[in-house]
Amino acid sequence: MKTLTIKLTAPLQSYGNEASFARRTTNDYPTKSAVIGMVAAALGYRRNDKRIAKLNTLSFAVRIDQVGRHLTDFQTVEWKAGTRKITYRDYIQDAVFVVAIGSDDVDLIDDIKFALKHPRFQLFLGRRANVPAGVLEIQEFTDQTPVAELKELKWQAATWYQRRQPTKTLEIVADANLLADKSSALVKDRVVSFDQRNRQHGFRAVARDTVSLSQLKTQSSDLDTQHDPFSALGEE
Repeated sequence: MKTLTIKLTAPLQSYGNEASFARRTTNDYPTKSAVIGMVAAALGYRRNDKRIAKLNTLSFAVRIDQVGRHLTDFQTVEWKAGTRKITYRDYIQDAVFVVAIGSDDVDLIDDIKFALKHPRFQLFLGRRANVPAGVLEIQEFTDQTPVAELKELKWQAATWYQRRQPTKTLEIVADANLLADKSSALVKDRVVSFDQRNRQHGFRAVARDTVSLSQLKTQSSDLDTQHDPFSALGEE
């Protein structure tokens, strides 16, 4: 199996688990359907493209490296003349997640990696306004399942968070078949259709595990707080 790890971080992220006109909530971590949506956008698939269904076969796991704080925003919407309603939107602030996707189809993984670096459509983290905080950090591994890699990959949280947070373990949420020894639960997170006129999701099984920080390869190497904003311009 070939696996990609993708670091997801932004000022705001939102991964809907329930949605209505009045209230749109968020999960505490990226959903598989949201990541499939991001991958489909990078590949240039339209919302009604039948090729999206194949992306459900990707093995999926996510590690919560930096727990975010919840924010509830509200908007006043005039949905018809003279009628206004208050709607609420939930977001996750300042969170850092590492998503891992894998497949035995090496060509598919290669195509996804290239597309995420050269996306056809705008990438966003759950909602269109939630763009990633810079270019996605992607790493590639061979002969590793998503869970196996997340149990080794260095801690990706911000340096200030690592210094303040007394945590000893990180939580992993994955496809249930990747954590066969753990109890599982059904979540409505399998993509059936992204078509805005007929959006549908089915159920898939997930399981949870934890990994001790002592098991990880290294702590985050981002310890230098010095930043030269002109370094990205290169030398003439």
